[in-house]
Amino acid sequence: MDDLSYPEVGASFDFDAPLPAGYHHLRHRALVGHGRAALDATGAAVLGWRMHRAAGVRITAEAERAAPGVAVRCAIGLGPLRAAAPCRVVRSTDDGGDRDRHGFTYGTRRGHLAVGEETFVVEMGPDGAVWFTVNAFSRPQRWYARLAGPLFPLGQQLFARRCARALTRIASRAARTAR
Repeated sequence: MDDLSYPEVGASFDFDAPLPAGYHHLRHRALVGHGRAALDATGAAVLGWRMHRAAGVRITAEAERAAPGVAVRCAIGLGPLRAAAPCRVVRSTDDGGDRDRHGFTYGTRRGHLAVGEETFVVEMGPDGAVWFTVNAFSRPQRWYARLAGPLFPLGQQLFARRCARALTRIASRAARTAR
């Protein structure tokens, strides 16, 4: 994992800890469903890259499932305006128990237009509510990303919301199937 482009590896995984200084911070949380079927479906979608694809991101990965060390290449945009985003998974979780939690963290690799990392997690609370959380820190790296100014963090916020909408649709289908 020595190809990561930032030193604070793993800092976005602990939602209770402060994110590193010197970066734009993103914390987004959304209710995406209720119950075991919703959790299982959204957890599989997050860990199996389906969430990214459903949110409009072209993604290629070394493995079908997010796991530490897996190299990922995301592409966002259209035609010549498509931005490649090489990342590497630095942590994943697929916990069972009292508070089920499924997700992963990936960090930027050299060649990415930003520097930082992002964590995507779905978890079920004691009331059966399934929540999706994105926790991220980043800053533009390439000149054209820096030129975008405030549009860069806005784009990340919009992506987090698209992911939440995609997971809500996935959870809804899972709940209908489970009935």
